[in-house]
Order: sequence, then structure tokens, then C-alpha cells
Amino acid sequence: MPRVLSDERRDLVKATADFCRRECGTKDQRDKLTAHGREQHNQKLYEKMAALGWLGIAVPEEYGGAGQGMTDLCLFLQETSYGLAPISGFGTTVIAAAAYEKFGTEEQKRVVLQGVVDGRVEAVSMSEPGAGSDVGALTCRAERTDGGYRVNGQKTWCSNAHIADHILLTARTGQGGSKHHGLTQFMVPTNAAGLQIRGIDTMGGKDVNDLYFTDCFVPDSAVVGEPGQGWTQLMAGLNVERMMLAALMLGVAHRAFDDTLAHVREREQFGRPVGSFQAMKHRIADMATELACAQLLLDDVAAAIDAEPGWLFPREASMAKLKCTELAKHVTLEGMQMMGGYGYATEYGMEALLRQTVVSTVYGGTSEIQRDIIGKSYGL
Repeated sequence: MPRVLSDERRDLVKATADFCRRECGTKDQRDKLTAHGREQHNQKLYEKMAALGWLGIAVPEEYGGAGQGMTDLCLFLQETSYGLAPISGFGTTVIAAAAYEKFGTEEQKRVVLQGVVDGRVEAVSMSEPGAGSDVGALTCRAERTDGGYRVNGQKTWCSNAHIADHILLTARTGQGGSKHHGLTQFMVPTNAAGLQIRGIDTMGGKDVNDLYFTDCFVPDSAVVGEPGQGWTQLMAGLNVERMMLAALMLGVAHRAFDDTLAHVREREQFGRPVGSFQAMKHRIADMATELACAQLLLDDVAAAIDAEPGWLFPREASMAKLKCTELAKHVTLEGMQMMGGYGYATEYGMEALLRQTVVSTVYGGTSEIQRDIIGKSYGL
């Protein structure tokens, strides 16, 4: 569906697409960059993008970035995911950077935000073995000591901790009141004594980790924002996370659609292209319509966030995340079915797209949680 973009945004989309075609446009290139799909982030490619100024697209100008908003960030995320660029570290980096920009000290901002521009990776840690969707139930503790805190406990499913400079950790520093009280965020270097990072093998490769804290000392200067206000700070950053995930998965969905369309145009059975059969043609029509609707939703919410950056937009960001991730999963599953056996072959790539999308309805808040948030926003 045609999109009305400014000349600057059109140039950004074209430049990003050209880069992806040149640097990772073939399966052989991607295999070399990702150890045959086992690694989701290639630092050398990432630093090439940093040199072009793209990683700082949403970083304020005073820290070396371009100072652009959500719309530009979503355009870049969509284009890199469509182009299958192995830069998984960028997603968590954007989420962490937004938190430091809002709540961090000047020194924290200087280190993290300038690091983003230079191609450094950041990670965010909330989930625990007993606290996933129920983030307020976390038990990893940071206890007060001379000059700082000592952290003990386990975190899990921490994306990109193994390649990050720091982890934005949410830990419990107090009790009393509701379970959402007494949470504090910390900037923890990944080389800190008492922190062990252990990778988790998944169907999508190696990009998530268990974190083990054993008397890990962090100084007072590591506190991000206000002690005890971690829950409020988390909620303030969720629109960034949800929009980022929506944009990434919508890019994957567009890629899966285009790959499926190319296949059904070329593949012949019974003397004609399989796409000419009504059963296939109608499925293509339905997917194209849904993709156009999702794109309009994402663009509209991104524009609203840019117009009112101080608002949280919990309903709208959850709608975008829910729609785009569920649609991406649906389109890749349809692509596998319509491509037949070729959809399952690693040579053709649809199975890799499916592996990316099935987890997207879980991380960043499950689809069930997004529906609950949307329902609550209507007073239910």
C-alpha cells in the first residue's frame, strides 16, 4: 500500500534497503554473518551501520544522534528486519537507551547514548524464573550496603546480555505496599564481579541468557532514576518496547509475504502458477489487506507518539504490538503452507522467518497481556 513519506524519510528507507541488499542480501552472506543462523547479531555489520549514523537515529543530538522520533525509528526497524540484517542487539539497545534518556544521570546518558551512536549494545533484564508476565513478582534483591548495593538472585531470558556493555537491571530493594513498590533500576556492567551470564539455546539461535548475581556490588552511581520507583519507570518505557517490536515484526511479515508471493507466481502445478488458483489468490488478498491495516495502525500510533512525546499511549502501543506480532506469525505460517515442502527447507528461508515470529507473541508482553491492557483501558 502506498505510504506518503517526506523526501528525507524516503531516502532513509532506500538507503537502508540498499545497504541490506548489498551486505546481507543473499543466504550465503547471512550464513557467514550469523554462523549459519545460530548468532542473531553481527557486530561488524552493526558498526558499519553506526558509521553511517543510523544507530543513533532516535538519540538526542547533544549525544551525537540524529534526534529523530518514533516514526523514523519504526521505518529503520522495519527496513532492517525486512532486509534480514543480523543486528538483534539494536532492539534491546533502543529500549535501554530510552530509559536512560528519561531517567538516567548525565553521566549515564553520556556513556550509554553516545555508546549507542558508536555501535555499542545494551541489554534489559526484568524476567525471572518465577516472574514473567507478572513482572511485579520478581525476587532478585539489591540490598543496601556501604556506598551502594549488593545484588543476589537469578534473572532469565535476557536478550543480548552476552554482547552488551551494560544490563539495565530491575531488582527489589524494598518491601511493603503492593508488589510493585520497592523496585529499583540499576546500570550494571556485564563484566561486573559476581555476575555470571549463561546462554540459553533456543529454536531461534543464541541470543537470550540466564543471569546469576552473587554478591554483585553496584555503586550508588549505578541507580537509574529514583530508588524504589522502578515499576513506574518500567511502565513509562513500555510504549517504546511495544512499538519497536511491532515495527520489527511487521517488517518480517512484509518479507514473508513478498517471498510467498514470488513463490506462488513462479511455482507451477497442473499447468499453471499455483497463485492463479482461487484458494491461493484469496489467501494472498487477505494477507495483503491485513498487512495494509497493520501498517496504517503502526504509522498512526508512531505519529501520535511523535506529536505528544510525553504521553504513554498504553492502549495504542499494545494494539500495535498485538496486531503486528500476531499477523507476522500468521503470515509466516501461511507462507510455509503455500510454499509446500519448500517452506520447510532452510534453503528458502521461510522456516527462519517463522522462528523469528513465533516468539514475538511472547516477549515484550504476551498477546494475552496486550489484550488485557487494551481491555483495562476501556474500564473492564
